[in-house]
Amino acid sequence: MPFHIPEELYYTKEHEWAQVDENIVTVGITEFAQEQLGEIVYVELPEEGQKVTQGQTFGVIESVKAASDLYSPVSGTVIEINTGLNDDPSVLNDDPMNEGWLIRIEMDTEKELANLMRAPDYKKIVQA
Repeated sequence: MPFHIPEELYYTKEHEWAQVDENIVTVGITEFAQEQLGEIVYVELPEEGQKVTQGQTFGVIESVKAASDLYSPVSGTVIEINTGLNDDPSVLNDDPMNEGWLIRIEMDTEKELANLMRAPDYKKIVQA
């Protein structure tokens, strides 16, 4: 199945996506990650106001198959979490690229975006 990999997003090698709107970065997991995990049943997210560091874990996602760490694509401060996932993590199964976003980060520096992949490079990983 071909995965939806929007060109405008950034990607991590751990299969998170990052949508950048000025200095606000919305983070989620890719369709590939969701398919690998299977049915997602629980998400542990940071608190608003918590600092996150690029490449470091900020939470955990659990499926019927496994638990996986979530990695921050950028450094900054968490300004919003998708609280709806606490009540209904299954949104991640249906729509991980939109309604299933995880957190929003006010990033410290745009320079870190250079460490992330763009869609063509990410496609090479998931379609290998």
